[in-house]
Amino acid sequence: MSTLTQTVGAVLRTFDNFTARAAGMKMYFYQLEPARAIIESITKKLGLTIVIVISRQAGKDELLANLLTYLMTLFSHKEVGIVVANPTYKPQTTNFIVRLESRLKRNLLTRTAWKKRSDYMRLIGSAIVSLLSGDKDANVVGAVASLLLVVNEAQDISTSKYDKDFAPMVASTNATRVIVGTEWTNDTLLAREIDAARQLEKADGIKRVFVYTADQVRTVNEAYGQFVDSEVQKKGRQHPLVKTQYFCERIDAITGMFPARRLALIQGDQPPQTLPTLGHIYAFLIDVAGQDEAAMQLDGMNNPGRDKTTVDIIDVDLSSLELLQNPIYRVVQRFEWHGTNHVDIYGGISSMVDLWQPLWIIEDATGAGEGLWGMLYKAYPSRTIGFKYTSVSKSELGYGFLAIIESGRFRDCVHSEEVRMQYHKCKSEILPGPGKTMRWGVPEGTRDENGLLVHDDYLTTDALTAQLDLLEWYIPFESFFIEQPDPLEDMNNAY
Repeated sequence: MSTLTQTVGAVLRTFDNFTARAAGMKMYFYQLEPARAIIESITKKLGLTIVIVISRQAGKDELLANLLTYLMTLFSHKEVGIVVANPTYKPQTTNFIVRLESRLKRNLLTRTAWKKRSDYMRLIGSAIVSLLSGDKDANVVGAVASLLLVVNEAQDISTSKYDKDFAPMVASTNATRVIVGTEWTNDTLLAREIDAARQLEKADGIKRVFVYTADQVRTVNEAYGQFVDSEVQKKGRQHPLVKTQYFCERIDAITGMFPARRLALIQGDQPPQTLPTLGHIYAFLIDVAGQDEAAMQLDGMNNPGRDKTTVDIIDVDLSSLELLQNPIYRVVQRFEWHGTNHVDIYGGISSMVDLWQPLWIIEDATGAGEGLWGMLYKAYPSRTIGFKYTSVSKSELGYGFLAIIESGRFRDCVHSEEVRMQYHKCKSEILPGPGKTMRWGVPEGTRDENGLLVHDDYLTTDALTAQLDLLEWYIPFESFFIEQPDPLEDMNNAY
């Protein structure tokens, strides 16, 4: 046996060796542990379903790309098929292809050995990897996963698509399946496979579920820990995206949006203001009566037909900028108009603008609100911002508002029973798919204990605070001059 053959054999003996010696990459413990379990299941023909949950942006796809490179090399002498499914073709599958090709080019054993068979196929010898879309309309019939099936970002692939189109791909060999993703809600494919794998673990003692949170990742990557700390500071530890993406905790698909713990965070810490305070910065938030969310296909968690036009006066406190990098927002006064035409409302708001001198006016400019926004923008063009509702923009508004609340930066100093009821009755629903779209609001037809309809006009107005949070805030200071010698005078003295 030649020295070269012996060297290649030694490199291929373990996944650790392969990535370190042939690719010059050191894999972390949370990448090596599940990789070894997958390789053992394949080589011993165990046919296991292994589930991997790793904190977001901690190296999940890096693990998969290097593992595929290793398996293609190890089984290049056999006609085997590996199938990898991502939720969409563009951008997720195409991005994964780029990463895989990068690893194939970097590795000393594969850089000249791999080939491209088609847009979605890569091979080494007789080992083929097919990279497919898990979108519900994608045609994936015909692909065979005789060696391995990988379902990436499984929380965003429907269970019916997996059961109908992907699971049968392993049937001829009972190949190993790998389900990878980030925790989301209880009704996802990822959640189902985790629960099933844990039941099998109890039965036979074989570890199938590998979960690594941000707390474990930070033990080997200090920079990652610092990043997660900043996300927790900005959004709060209990924000849905922080809980799921970094700490691998599931959330309910449909739930009350403002539980008691969250409501406690918004309690006012000072009395309301009937007049502006000298030196304070104010902003107006305006939600307009008559908005019809149903017409905009925001059906579900919504309350079409706003009952009132409401205005929040927000006291913007910049004292938190140094610590939190964002202001604290206090609702210090609320105003409302019920059944009033928009011309009269415009007159009322204009008189309030003259008194309070808001730095910004954020207004719902959707549907019926567009006319009032047009009048305000014409009068105050440099400080009026319109917000248009779509399913996506309302979802982003909801997430942004929760981040402000969870980081302790929203205080309601004008709390009333009506406002409390709107928050109490608000529901949120997380829709399936990569977009993580959240529908939220007081469901149509909701009534309080006295049988009266509950709207969400105040709540929606408060949520516009998230638009204020997108603006660039800084602490103003007085300009001053620094006295410096006149350079021309110095030049004259030199001669």
